[in-house]
Amino acid sequence: MRHADYVAAQSQSKSASSALTASWRRSLVKHGLDPADARRPERLTDAELSLRREPLGAFLQVAGPQLDQLFNLIGASGCMVLLTDSEGLVLDQRAGDADVRQFQEWGLSRGTDWSESTQGTNGIGTCLVEKRQVTIHRDEHFHTRNTALSCMDAPIWGPDGRLMAALDVSSARSDQNDRFNRLIAAQVAQTAKVIETMFFKASFPQARIIVAPDEAPDAAVLLAVDKDDIAIGATRAARRVFGLEREGAFRPLPAADLLGREDDLTGFDKAERAAVARALARAEGNVSAAARALGIGRATMYRRMARLGLNEKDL
Repeated sequence: MRHADYVAAQSQSKSASSALTASWRRSLVKHGLDPADARRPERLTDAELSLRREPLGAFLQVAGPQLDQLFNLIGASGCMVLLTDSEGLVLDQRAGDADVRQFQEWGLSRGTDWSESTQGTNGIGTCLVEKRQVTIHRDEHFHTRNTALSCMDAPIWGPDGRLMAALDVSSARSDQNDRFNRLIAAQVAQTAKVIETMFFKASFPQARIIVAPDEAPDAAVLLAVDKDDIAIGATRAARRVFGLEREGAFRPLPAADLLGREDDLTGFDKAERAAVARALARAEGNVSAAARALGIGRATMYRRMARLGLNEKDL
């Protein structure tokens, strides 16, 4: 049976219930695509692409070195690295000189649209629709013309918890197998996490970045905390871990409340304890120097330390 006929049959089968056939069904029924369509993806003009890239300039600057590093790891095997926006438009790429023309023939280049709504089931588009890491291997693609490709993708979440991009590695090697795909997919996921982490940090330049104790290996569980120990930002994974709104505006909260640090102090006592502790840390445990920095006497400093539960021996 031809690939296009098989995809069409499975897409309309009531018994087919896998994630892959669900994507095929979306492509065929929801988006009205034809699996036998052999047309390449359309490409934006350079001016149109520049307009799409402009709002993401800071993000692309952070991501660029990570794309280089990923390509240095896998490029020699004939793979290509692609970075798209949240709608599946390719914004940046890395490919070997010997391979770039062939990838362009498949429509894998800057300015092409690889959303699922236009290209059917594919690594980039399906990753963005399902908001998870995916691998679409050869004949798992919706369009017959893409069945020579293997695509490994991971989503990248923005500092506001919204889906921001997809990171893709595509290969057309005839000997590409499941084991090779898994190795590349793991590296793609790790690189996506690094990009997300670095851009989150860059988005809160004046804040301390705290890694949650139960950080997941495949997700960046980070909080941005200001000088007053107020959490002012959280990654998508951190929002999930701490039961916060998944995306959008972040409501500032005391970091101690999120991290579960409890003590007997309340209200202004907590703020005073933090201020005294900071002064002592800056003075490297010298109580007299810390007292002078706070503008109080040494005896007063000792009384405050006792009331706030700060022990000189622990400094």
